[in-house]
Amino acid sequence: MAPYVADVAVRWSDQDAYGHVNHARVVTLLEDARTGLLFDAATRAGVAAFEAGLLVAALDVAYRRPIPWTPAGVRVAMTAQDVRAASFRVAYRLLLPDGEGAWDEAKPAVTATTQLVPYELATARPRRLTAEEREFLAGYTEDGRAA
Repeated sequence: MAPYVADVAVRWSDQDAYGHVNHARVVTLLEDARTGLLFDAATRAGVAAFEAGLLVAALDVAYRRPIPWTPAGVRVAMTAQDVRAASFRVAYRLLLPDGEGAWDEAKPAVTATTQLVPYELATARPRRLTAEEREFLAGYTEDGRAA
């Protein structure tokens, strides 16, 4: 299946003194993209349980090139990985516009993964993924299956 793709606006205030998006703000851009996948797209697919609670258990970010401010923003392509009984990863490729109206797929500015754990806010405990959540995530894995 194709990755989930989200276009995310870059705010002027996301820049640092060097005129590039600050490294910490990049994590916010990834989070903005992830909410499109796990809240908006999942809800449209009839999977609303993610909105009940998700915790970030791990985050790995590789900054590959500077991200300048541009009115086009950034594009984030996401896939699901390592879908287990009670956790999964979202893998990201943050793309920049190439100056000719396309997105530079060959040289992502950032690659990252976030390990997420479903969480019951009411009981303050982790929970297992539902069958519907696993099926939704499987649609965004490389092989179309959850582990």
